Amino acid sequence: MKPPISPYQPVLLRLLHNVIGLLIFSALITGYIIYDRFDKRWGSLNLPTFRDPQGLHGTIALTFLILLPIFALYCFHIGDRHLIQKQSLSHLKDINKPMWWISLQRLTNTLTLISATLAVITGRMMKEDWLPNQELNHAWYVGHLLSWLLMIVSIASHLLMSVKIGGRPLLLSMFKWQVQDKDSPKHWFSKFKIKPSSTVLFLCESFVIGGIAIAFFLPVISQT
Repeated sequence: MKPPISPYQPVLLRLLHNVIGLLIFSALITGYIIYDRFDKRWGSLNLPTFRDPQGLHGTIALTFLILLPIFALYCFHIGDRHLIQKQSLSHLKDINKPMWWISLQRLTNTLTLISATLAVITGRMMKEDWLPNQELNHAWYVGHLLSWLLMIVSIASHLLMSVKIGGRPLLLSMFKWQVQDKDSPKHWFSKFKIKPSSTVLFLCESFVIGGIAIAFFLPVISQT
């Protein structure tokens, strides 16, 4: 049996995917350090802390918020075949068949974007003094914790589905330096689609892009 061939990933996808992935893992680590310092209600690792972990977490989160709409637009208008499709739910009936696994991966990819949107909305509405003052039951804080739990589940599922579908070559393809001539910057947006390929994708995009816009403006509106 021949080993799986490593697929070629577009440069723009690799750049956005890897930067977003790095920001997510950085936010998860710093977020857990903050939880481990101030909350601990569901257990603690008693990790060593550093000065102003909330400030670092906030800087990472703001960078993530700025780049998330760019990544979301890429996903919905260029890489939409990797997201939920019109027939995805019906394919879930074909348990353990190839399309079942592919449909699961598309669902988890879409769920990751949704959970990221929820994370930035709830995170933007939090106040820095809540945790140091042991105000741990604010709805926005609890929602932030739940959204990141959903993010962890969806990312873990995304990795598992990728291993199942393409194995190690698919995972490593995101970190290769190979660039094809047709993948120069002037061709990055050549496959951009204005119209969503399905109603379900339009609804998901409306939630994600609308949620990101809310994350930008809701804190300002709430203070007026």
